[in-house]
Amino acid sequence: MTTDITASRRSFLTHAGAGAGMVAAGMALGGSAAGAAESKTTATKPAPLKSQGGFWPGDTRLVISVSMQFEAGGQPLKGTDSPFPKVDFPDSVPSDAVANTWFAYGYREGVPRMLDLWDKHGVKVTSHMIGEAVRKNPDLAREIVKRGHEAAGHGPRWSSEYAMSREEERQFLTDARTMVAEVTGQTPVGYNANWLRRGPHTLPLLQELGYLYHIDDVSRDEPFIEQVNGHDFVVVPYTLRNNDIVLIEGRNYTPTQFLEQVTLDFDQLYEEAGHRRRMMSISAHDRISGTPQMVRVWDKFLTYAKSHPGVTFLRKDEIARFAAGSPLTVRETETI
Repeated sequence: MTTDITASRRSFLTHAGAGAGMVAAGMALGGSAAGAAESKTTATKPAPLKSQGGFWPGDTRLVISVSMQFEAGGQPLKGTDSPFPKVDFPDSVPSDAVANTWFAYGYREGVPRMLDLWDKHGVKVTSHMIGEAVRKNPDLAREIVKRGHEAAGHGPRWSSEYAMSREEERQFLTDARTMVAEVTGQTPVGYNANWLRRGPHTLPLLQELGYLYHIDDVSRDEPFIEQVNGHDFVVVPYTLRNNDIVLIEGRNYTPTQFLEQVTLDFDQLYEEAGHRRRMMSISAHDRISGTPQMVRVWDKFLTYAKSHPGVTFLRKDEIARFAAGSPLTVRETETI
């Protein structure tokens, strides 16, 4: 079948808003793609999913939750983690130029390439967006939302929240939401702290500010509910074991080994999903999973996963809304 996806990859950056980001057919759980393509509101606020007696909606056996970190362009000019040897630059050197070119790959090549991949497979993901990255590349941020993906909060910039006072962090979290909403038209309802390192005030502040869920937890293979400020707060667990920045950028795995890792993880969770609610979390960073060889690996994995009956890819806001209303959702007695 002939497709113009490759051509659209470049055209949307030069003709922003001209329709290059067509939403692929086959929305999760049989939803219509037309509505998502027509308005941000439809894509931003998916209807709550209804359970039909199983662990997940309809005939879904296993849900796969994909994170796409949009961080490139929001990093500090120097001192940021990168594949290059750490250098203590003098004050006279304003930036680590070569490290910044590595990050620039994320918005110049990585995210556009991954957007085409998600379109090819009809997969919707959650994009954790750093505010400064969004402001630096607003057309790209809007394109992510236009194609039906979720825009989630990831801080206005790379900072350590755990070192902030309560009021400093409140402003930080407010800015994280506002910066994304102003550019994309979508107000984030989910949050991911820098390297998952939240502080003692983070969860109460997220609850107070109206966030629906957070992902800074790796303790389960399914969404769950914990108590924050005396109210339910949903956790859609993240992953380190299926995370490209840990395995690939950390120079521990080759792309082929990454494929084996995520395939083995999928097989086990798919088996367990026959008798309990299971969710697979997998993470893609703009400058890492957006490389040619990693997109090939992702393509193979998505093809493999979709060949199994009852596999559904859902955005994290969809997962959180379903979990919040499901009587089968685990309720933790401890809040870590």
